[in-house]
Amino acid sequence: MKHIKLVLAFLLVIQLSVGIGGNPDRSGQAGASELLINPFARSSGWAGANVANVRGLESQYLNIAGLAFTKKTELILARTNWLQGSGVFINSFGIAQRVGETGVLGLGVMSMSFGDIPITTVEQPDAQGEIGRFSPSYMNLSISYAKAFSNAIYGGFNLKIISQSIPDASAQGVALDAGIQYVTGMQEQIKFGISLKNVGPRMQFTGDGLSFRGFVPGAPEQMTVAQRSEEFELPSLLTIGGAYDIHIVPDVHRLTIAGNFTSNSFTKDQFMLGLEYGLKNYLMLRAGYMYENGITKIAERTTALTGPTAGLSIQIPLKKESTSNFSIDYSYRTSDPFLGSHSLGVRVDL
Repeated sequence: MKHIKLVLAFLLVIQLSVGIGGNPDRSGQAGASELLINPFARSSGWAGANVANVRGLESQYLNIAGLAFTKKTELILARTNWLQGSGVFINSFGIAQRVGETGVLGLGVMSMSFGDIPITTVEQPDAQGEIGRFSPSYMNLSISYAKAFSNAIYGGFNLKIISQSIPDASAQGVALDAGIQYVTGMQEQIKFGISLKNVGPRMQFTGDGLSFRGFVPGAPEQMTVAQRSEEFELPSLLTIGGAYDIHIVPDVHRLTIAGNFTSNSFTKDQFMLGLEYGLKNYLMLRAGYMYENGITKIAERTTALTGPTAGLSIQIPLKKESTSNFSIDYSYRTSDPFLGSHSLGVRVDL
């Protein structure tokens, strides 16, 4: 009964926090769109379909409740070549530590690198670096806490500090994620998950880059005129998913089927479907597909990602008869234009 009350309370919070999602007419009206990019290799390998069964630090992106499954200490380093050919790279780092019997604390950092961009002006719109160059800086800091409320229900919260800047203008903001996972079945093979992400106040750019020297009516000389940028909302979303483990040969061969539905506040709703094959804890192969309305038609597609994904993980035990291990994760996401996105990550579980 207590479990049911907890789930109902979380659903009530979601109902009060999120309005009608999947509104393509509002596309482009939200900012901080980097919050919608999965920087991790393991979960992106099956299209992020594992909101119900994501585990460890990668839960900071999909469903923070999965952080509660961290056994002791986990470290992740990941690098993504985002839309290969665009020159954009994403670097991620995270650490999680169990505190007490049921709680886990997590810290994660995601930063985007855009390379050096030539500075241009109204007078010199075709300048190719003669004036100088600049590099935008996008960084998100995540502080998380997750807890096992029982052997069936897990929940957590994630506070994100958002920073976007160029040399003469910047914007800062905060966002909150919340998630819950439910595990059931004789072999704990049935899993459900709900995740609410990117809920927070509006952001606004400020700085000297929004001012200029000009004439003001009634003033005899030029003056510095400061402009205000329009505030923008965060790309909030709600994801509901499920997963089912098929133990083909117990403790040897496993096949997991997972699926999600994501309701976006500012873009089209999305459906994700993924499969993962596991050979003990040594090898994991993944494939997935993300679908949204019009994704198969060039004239109607509103995202560079075209849907299919794939990935693998190789996991090596650090000690015999121990849960400590070292793993390498890789994923590929198809796109058009550009040459897809490659993610490579390493993780250590202690």
